[in-house]
Amino acid sequence: MINLLPTGFVEQMKKLLPTDFEQFFTVLDTPPPVSIRYNPRKISFENLEHMPIKSQVPWHPYGYYLESRPSFTFDPLFHAGAYYVQEASSMFLHEVLKQTTPSDKPLRILDLCAAPGGKTTLIASWMPEGSLLIANEVIRSRVTTLKQNLLKWGNINVFTSNYDPETFLPLTGWFDVVVVDAPCSGEGLFRKNNQARQEWTTENIELCSARQRRILRIAQQLVATGGTLIYSTCTYNSSENEMNAKLLSAEDDLPTLPLKRYENWNIRSRQPGYQFYPHLVEGEGFYINAFRKAGRVRSNLKHKKEFYKLSYLNNKEKKAIAPWFAEPDNYSYLKDSEGNVYFFPKEHGSDLLILDYHLPVGVWLHDAGQLKGDKFIPAHTLAMVPSLTHVNSVELEESDALLYLKKELNQLPVHAPSGWLTANYKGIPLGWIRNMGSRFNNYYPSTLRILKEIKK
Repeated sequence: MINLLPTGFVEQMKKLLPTDFEQFFTVLDTPPPVSIRYNPRKISFENLEHMPIKSQVPWHPYGYYLESRPSFTFDPLFHAGAYYVQEASSMFLHEVLKQTTPSDKPLRILDLCAAPGGKTTLIASWMPEGSLLIANEVIRSRVTTLKQNLLKWGNINVFTSNYDPETFLPLTGWFDVVVVDAPCSGEGLFRKNNQARQEWTTENIELCSARQRRILRIAQQLVATGGTLIYSTCTYNSSENEMNAKLLSAEDDLPTLPLKRYENWNIRSRQPGYQFYPHLVEGEGFYINAFRKAGRVRSNLKHKKEFYKLSYLNNKEKKAIAPWFAEPDNYSYLKDSEGNVYFFPKEHGSDLLILDYHLPVGVWLHDAGQLKGDKFIPAHTLAMVPSLTHVNSVELEESDALLYLKKELNQLPVHAPSGWLTANYKGIPLGWIRNMGSRFNNYYPSTLRILKEIKK
């Protein structure tokens, strides 16, 4: 095994792990653990009885290891956003937030490098009620996956954006929490990703380290006084981890925040920061550190009165969509020139207008659907957010739920009500159906449908 690893990496790890490097290299030749984190807004642990649960991830209340890797594609609950398949070490972000960040008030949170969405969904499940979370991804090709994962997770306090970190500089001192899960050399993925091994070079490490420093210098400016900056990578080397942390702390008045109890889980201190090694924990390589912002007052930022290229609905239009919302007065509604309707919780209106003022095109608001004359076609979002809508539903067995997700369902249960329905599996919505009695339309998004053949 050790002969298949880059020589420079081997020498690096022998220096980092002088007494236990052999155990480290041995474990890289073993199958990686499989772990999931369930969505407490949609299910409880008891709803996971169909999963091969082995044990709980010790640093996350909703995280669990599995005995084996099932075919998640063929589990309707996966498509319903009932759980997220996430590497266990990275779930430690929950413990860092818990120990470093107050949870007794709403927060403004920025996940600066958010795709594919694992840490964003984790933050969304942790954050205090009424908080606002912006999930930003600089690489446009990765935004689609991020938006899809957040759509399934179903939290309407989370909004997405696609900007270079520098674009956020007008929002200096505005966020209570900024999370930077930085692009890195990926050494922590060597156990499960051969390509990461093949791409490893010392030059790439230095390139990644320089990119991370640029992102961190911007990120630290965005944090409000007393706020928290969290930095993480999935790598081991000092250049990308504690050296960047030391520079940040020394140059920018950002003292690191000590954590408690981490030794109980075999997590090692890197002075500063905390390192996960796969021979010590049931997880992959991961580094994380947290900093407290000092020395700046919170920004008092300007905001627009209207959103970019959007207008508020008139009373007739509001009346047309009100029946689709369980509590319609809790939301603001806008439309574009083509009749597409967007919504957001009223409590975030001022903050979203600030974002719209200081960012080129603001952030993506949530799709509500489309107005066509006096008719309204609901968006997939309305089905995926718990308790947002209160229309009828039809419960599908597993085989029919999979056919629905593949857009090949030919028949509804005889008891299905007429009209617009959510197609449910184990009580959790998968998407929309419109039942006209003699026929029905499947409104599950074609871009999300199952492409694999369903095993009989």
